[in-house]
Amino acid sequence: MPSEPLIDLRDVHLAFGANRVLKGIDLQVHKGQAVSIIGPSGSGKSTILRCITGLLRPQRGSIRVGDTEVSDLHTEAQLIALRKRVGFVFQQFNLFPHLTVLENLVIAPRKVMGRERAEAEQQALQLLAKVRMEHKAHAWPGELSGGQQQRVAIARALAMRPELILFDEVTSALDPETVGEVLTVIRELTEEGMTCVLVTHEMRFAEDISDRVYFTENGLIAEHGSSEQIFRDPQNERTRQFLQHALHDSGRRPARPAPDVLSNLSRYSISV
Repeated sequence: MPSEPLIDLRDVHLAFGANRVLKGIDLQVHKGQAVSIIGPSGSGKSTILRCITGLLRPQRGSIRVGDTEVSDLHTEAQLIALRKRVGFVFQQFNLFPHLTVLENLVIAPRKVMGRERAEAEQQALQLLAKVRMEHKAHAWPGELSGGQQQRVAIARALAMRPELILFDEVTSALDPETVGEVLTVIRELTEEGMTCVLVTHEMRFAEDISDRVYFTENGLIAEHGSSEQIFRDPQNERTRQFLQHALHDSGRRPARPAPDVLSNLSRYSISV
């Protein structure tokens, strides 16, 4: 593992008016790691991802991607240069409805990266094969299921040849039958060594694929550690409460629930 993280957040604070969303976030991701951010709704998970790409600007703190200080980027050209390096897959697929699947993958490499059409199309077809969507290359997004559209969105993010990819609740808008096909693609990317940061409510998946897990609560990192430590032996009471509920709903229980967890569940509303 390299000595310097690929992503490094230090004491990041962000507020919208009087609403303090992030209250001092410290988070590091090293090259080749899969890192999951879990926690209840409204705890700041998705906001962290948007700060990493410069979509949101914190009032305090430092965010570095490689050797780039994100707060130092002021022009659109500088931000575009960052987003070439950082892929982002959103909860909503955001495919261009007036373009075919193939054209959705070709447009950014041609316009932003200046690649020739033949090269861009060849790469697009390879990426569609990677996510098992090559048979839909000439389909329109509206003809695809939600899971198919999300796999195309992942291929589109890969078309920019990023150093890392951020996934923001990418299965939340999918019906249960199509969740698995998207998670399979993400799992394969992590196995290939792609640096991935996931905001997810798929707890068993996060446990299986993550090198590190961060639990957010009320705009803070309440606990972080290895996947095994967080899911099998959480030290923070709120982490234990959250996982007791979330893993119970998914058919599995944490290895060491705290004695007072069950009595507290009635006052703890979980929404991931």
